[in-house]
Amino acid sequence: MLIDDDEATNFINTEYIEEAQCTDHIQVTNSGQKALNYLTCCEEFACDNSNFPCPDLIFLDINMPAMDGWEFLDKYQKLKKEHQGKVIIIMLTTSLNPDDKIRAGKIPEISGFAIKPLTLELIDEVLREHFNWQLLNARYYRM
Repeated sequence: MLIDDDEATNFINTEYIEEAQCTDHIQVTNSGQKALNYLTCCEEFACDNSNFPCPDLIFLDINMPAMDGWEFLDKYQKLKKEHQGKVIIIMLTTSLNPDDKIRAGKIPEISGFAIKPLTLELIDEVLREHFNWQLLNARYYRM
């Protein structure tokens, strides 16, 4: 799942994830609130209430209008466990403020902090570290 208000960034990130061939579905939302709506099947994201969408990985931007990444995390932490799932959250940001990295390190739901842009190398690093996947012939496999 990509949570970023910048359409161009979401397009590029989607291209990299598709090139990595590491998922069957990429959910893109341009705001924290839409991401919460997706996770809880609210509003435009209708689903069977017995099966909530649970992405394996979220790349989360910090600086977004209306609800920034920190506010999203605050609301995410308050979701029911079935809405949270077992998600790896990587803060993917342009912020060079060391306080943001320190703050992220204190939030248990955040598994990593990276500076934009998303790259194939970063995707590979995240998949190896958190999912035990290895890139073989441009396709990921469980080790």
